[in-house]
Amino acid sequence: QVQLVESGGGLVQAGGSLRLSCAASGRTFSWYAMGWFRQAPGKEREFVAAMGWSNTDYADSVKGRFTISRDNAKNTVYLQMNSLKPEDTAVYYCAARTTPIPTMISGDYAYWGQGTQVTVSS
Repeated sequence: QVQLVESGGGLVQAGGSLRLSCAASGRTFSWYAMGWFRQAPGKEREFVAAMGWSNTDYADSVKGRFTISRDNAKNTVYLQMNSLKPEDTAVYYCAARTTPIPTMISGDYAYWGQGTQVTVSS
């Protein structure tokens, strides 16, 4: 069983930055692919970014603005979000799959955090 706990959300003005963190339980964190997804009110959950051992994938809407990274010694994955826009407002979820291959498909991830709210004001 893997437990994920997100932190770092909050309220920020457009153009600002936030860094989300996701702490994971488990001894084999380095083997997991990790993903970030988000869900805005009235919309479906959508892919944001994912990372395997070193390879990364990003949604087109966040490329060049968001960066996913991981610290295996701390069992933590991060999402650095720069140049935030009001349309980035959503609940952000961390997810893990017990293979090192990242995907953009939420159904491929077996474990999910509780989510953290990010609100970007205009």
